[in-house]
Amino acid sequence: MRVHVVSDVHGNSRDLATAGDGADALVCLGDLILFLDYADHSRGIFPDLFGVENADLIVQLRTEGRFAEARELSAQLWEGIDRVAATEAAVRAQYTEMFAAFPTPTYATYGNVDMPPLWPEYANEGTTVLDGETADIGGLRFGFVGGGLRTPMRTPYEIDDETYAAKVAALGPVDVLCSHIPPDVPELCYDTVARRFERGSEALLEAVHAVRPRYHLFGHVHQPLVQRMRVGQTECVNVGHFNATGTPWVLEW
Repeated sequence: MRVHVVSDVHGNSRDLATAGDGADALVCLGDLILFLDYADHSRGIFPDLFGVENADLIVQLRTEGRFAEARELSAQLWEGIDRVAATEAAVRAQYTEMFAAFPTPTYATYGNVDMPPLWPEYANEGTTVLDGETADIGGLRFGFVGGGLRTPMRTPYEIDDETYAAKVAALGPVDVLCSHIPPDVPELCYDTVARRFERGSEALLEAVHAVRPRYHLFGHVHQPLVQRMRVGQTECVNVGHFNATGTPWVLEW
């Protein structure tokens, strides 16, 4: 059995269309939307609406941890624009491309930069969306937990710690634990380019110790200090920043 795993697709529909080649199934751990490409500030919904110079500035403010100033700039730019309508229209255009690129079968969960209410309109019969749910893939039990925890970035699908922990607990025993964000392990949460810790989940770490899955697969941290490490009996793997690499991570058994 061979499964390809991707995360942090962020608009890369071209490589997503071939990500399942040679695999029995594709697993996607979220972040299909591209609001702003931190490597190329000309790409994404934000620069399309407000230009590259403003994208440069907001990346600078966020990178320096000046989140209040970044939010103030964003509020000024959105003034007089129907933010909900403009964002939804742009996201729908991206989702049309992303979901059309998914092979059959695909098992997917949400990232923190996703809009879950829209997914049912785009997920076809070959795509199974799971969040706080499990699926049998090739005889192994896969558990999926979508979204991220609340941060100053205020991305679209951030939830409180208690709600997130409840989704983790609902999975029960699993062979492969799949989430968008990592467990709360410093080496797995630190982004070496952004030079900051992304939020990891204590509930996921507790599940790794208690349930002891074979693998815990995740993304979210684009340039991790450590891409792979063993925690107890579990191999914890950041499957990679698919937007940049265009290459899925491979799991075979």
